[in-house]
Amino acid sequence: MSIREERKQQSRQAILDAALTLSTAERSFSSISLREISRHVGLVPTAFYRHFQDMDELGAELVDQVALHLKSILHQLGQAYLYLPNAKTRTSVELFFQAVDQHPQQWIFLIAERWGGSATVRQAIAREIEFLIDDFANDLKRVESVQHFEHPEDFKVLANILINLSFNWAMSWIGLSRQFEGEALSQQQHQFTEQTIIQVQLLFRGISHWERPNITMPETAALKNPL
Repeated sequence: MSIREERKQQSRQAILDAALTLSTAERSFSSISLREISRHVGLVPTAFYRHFQDMDELGAELVDQVALHLKSILHQLGQAYLYLPNAKTRTSVELFFQAVDQHPQQWIFLIAERWGGSATVRQAIAREIEFLIDDFANDLKRVESVQHFEHPEDFKVLANILINLSFNWAMSWIGLSRQFEGEALSQQQHQFTEQTIIQVQLLFRGISHWERPNITMPETAALKNPL
């Protein structure tokens, strides 16, 4: 890659990073402008168009980057659950919260903009969540407690539940650092970690005894109504 191309890539990534920062600082993506982003990066507004056609294109690419990051985190957690049998649940939960602490903006963006004002971003997030569910469902097929599942859609239903729970856990965890500090924060985080571990254990304990009812249920209906 030439120096010119490298600088162009750096500028493009700087725009993406600025959009992520601005849209997660108690703002929404639809409320920020390309002028704000350009000013944040130190570019003139016209330079924005050398990288993106408009804010919709920027938003769609930002969703792709964020989703790729979350996919990597969820896959790593699945691997930890599979290959650390002596501390499966606790290790996975603690690793999850560490990942949230390291990159909270990605979680905030995807979760907040899932129901945000930009239709393009909402649609991109909905598509990426479906991909996350499909990938996570494949990882779940190797978990011992669900080996009795006989239908592929059952893994997708379970993946759907866990993905949405992970979103709730992430935002609750981030919320703690906004409400507490010091020793109080440590205590709240410890309590929330223990609560999350119990939720996961209860969920998988129930799953290990679950049997599919003899009811004909279209796959789409099952996915929209996982509970």
